[in-house]
Amino acid sequence: MRGLPALEASETAHTRRWDAIVLGGALPGLVGAVALGMRGVRVLVVEEESSARAFPGLREPLLLTGAGPDGVLGACLSELGIALIDRRRFETHPLAYQVAMRDARVDVGDPIRTTEELVAWGLAKREPAQDLIRALVRAADAERDAMLDAPIVRAPRRPLSVRGRRSGGAAPALGARGLPSEISGASPALRSLLASQVRALSNLGGTDPSPEAQARLLGASFGGSADATSSNGSLRALLRRRIETLFGEFRQVRGRFDLIAAANQPGIRAEDSREVWVGRALILNAPLDGLAAAHTQDRVPELIQTSPASHKRVSLHFRTPDATLPEGMGPRVIHVGDDARPGAGPEVVSVQVLPGATWDDPVHLVASTVVPANAVTSDVSERIRQVLAELIPFSEDKLDPQELPAAIWDTDLLVRDPEPGSAWPGETDIRLGGRAPVYHLDRAGMAGLGFEGDLLLGQRAGEAIANELNPGGSRRP
Repeated sequence: MRGLPALEASETAHTRRWDAIVLGGALPGLVGAVALGMRGVRVLVVEEESSARAFPGLREPLLLTGAGPDGVLGACLSELGIALIDRRRFETHPLAYQVAMRDARVDVGDPIRTTEELVAWGLAKREPAQDLIRALVRAADAERDAMLDAPIVRAPRRPLSVRGRRSGGAAPALGARGLPSEISGASPALRSLLASQVRALSNLGGTDPSPEAQARLLGASFGGSADATSSNGSLRALLRRRIETLFGEFRQVRGRFDLIAAANQPGIRAEDSREVWVGRALILNAPLDGLAAAHTQDRVPELIQTSPASHKRVSLHFRTPDATLPEGMGPRVIHVGDDARPGAGPEVVSVQVLPGATWDDPVHLVASTVVPANAVTSDVSERIRQVLAELIPFSEDKLDPQELPAAIWDTDLLVRDPEPGSAWPGETDIRLGGRAPVYHLDRAGMAGLGFEGDLLLGQRAGEAIANELNPGGSRRP
């Protein structure tokens, strides 16, 4: 049976009810909670305590792009009712990131600046570099328009506003979908540069994104970065505040729990609480294998049974004085190893510098890489430390390691690749089987698009689920 185990009548005395329960604090679920709240759905977001109390920057995307009105981020924030004054907390900077290779350290961002960098480091001649970047910009614009118009998710009822979302706005960009032909003539070093960016920006494990997704990742970076002006203005912080203004609630669970059904409505029963939380819809916003590991009963519901994740993200978190960082080091660095991993592109470590709470606080360094699930974590962590020593040569004992959350299920560290044929530009199926309405925000299908995939998955799923719960319901401002 693929359903959830039903509670006995005697166990429902302390039942609390919402319209929808979002299980997990990953980015798609936060976006979906806002979309639900805007359509009058009462939402509870349940987070794992260790994850909720950790440094928020551990779950911030490496790079935000497209904060303007024509960008995916800007369009999504507008659709979610984020106030203009809050959207302006993102400042666009011409530098997206630096790519540190063995023989080059390339600034990637503004097209003119990037062209000059490719030429200066001997990665391309000027005219081919210009042609390649122009082609990638066109391909990324075409992909952006396709993304903004696409349903993204499969659900029994389509949200009314999914198609034709851009009608009355700018005309769709012209150009072929996918990677431009100019890439085929690039040098091996330039192709390695491009592959490392795709690897760092996507949320995939061992597979490559589709050509359409690669075009979007590479071309979007030429618009620079959309940096939050303060930690209070970060993307996740904005979404959390928006959920609360729409009367959504947040709760934390410390230990394990069971997925249950009460009167055919799904919910959870935590082992450290007498309450049972039930919703007309349950939205699983966490890896299914993580949720299975958090289950208290020996028999995990078939609904969430799955194979273990094939890859994992290993991250390290440090604090260090700002003066420790080299003057030319940007806030985001993609470090490319010398040796290629067969079938998976070059070994890549992403390093992000995040501000402290005040201007004179130490800064945060978050460094991470994605490796096969059977890799020895201590060995990978040592490799990350070697990369930091290379990037920050005079750090010595100035990097203060921070404790990482011991999350079981509410985590971004379990990385799964999509089933063949299910990745973008295909649609993601969000409804799980069984009588109770249970949905899964499976990030794998949109993982090739990085954080933009998370945004669109959450928004479209929230709209679709709200349309099932309240067909024809009005949209809140």
